[in-house]
Amino acid sequence: MNVKPIRTKKIYEEISDSLIEMIKTGKLIPGEKLASVEQLAKSYDVSRSAIREALSGLRAMGLIEMRQGEGTYITQFDASRFSLPVTAALLMKREDIKELSEVRKILEVGSAGAAAVNHNEIELIPMEEALQAMKDAKGKGELGERADLDFHLALVNATHNKMLINLMGSVSDLMIETMRKTRRLILYSEERTAQLLNEHQRIFEAVKARQFDKAQKAMLDHLIEVERLLADYIV
Repeated sequence: MNVKPIRTKKIYEEISDSLIEMIKTGKLIPGEKLASVEQLAKSYDVSRSAIREALSGLRAMGLIEMRQGEGTYITQFDASRFSLPVTAALLMKREDIKELSEVRKILEVGSAGAAAVNHNEIELIPMEEALQAMKDAKGKGELGERADLDFHLALVNATHNKMLINLMGSVSDLMIETMRKTRRLILYSEERTAQLLNEHQRIFEAVKARQFDKAQKAMLDHLIEVERLLADYIV
């Protein structure tokens, strides 16, 4: 029997997870000053080095900032800053996710049409590979999320439009986190997983056949369906 080894989290990772959860739930708010390293160590009953390591990781994620002589503060998520680390997307509010959905429709519907017209045959290969990876992952876990994003990025690469490619690259971190969020909220059923795959397959077939209108419609239908399923979350 093939099993994956169980990985025990390190202390600093558990502290990081705890602080991230407090930020997500509003127990820690943007602009709020964190307790000192000594106070946190006492509260968590861990060493100061474990606290420093956890804070260092959160700073690298863009979730906190350390001000010389002042202390450590929770940072403010800003949806206008596209180059945020993936973990910072955890802090997106409902209105941010709704706006990202609108951005995706603007960018990706046009990208699907452009890819249908401009793609080279070799550019279909990464799309097919992403579809296969989605099938293999059965819509679950990070593999499914990554494959989903890879499909959308491969499609925009096939437009040959550098500005579009750069724009999609800029929002890709936010996209993958919202994909993760939506999958965990609503997409983890066998029926929905199959539907999601079929939606991507229809986009691919239209692009492959160089059908401009059908490619755009297939992409729009896909994004509208995801938005519909997310309606209770993003309204």
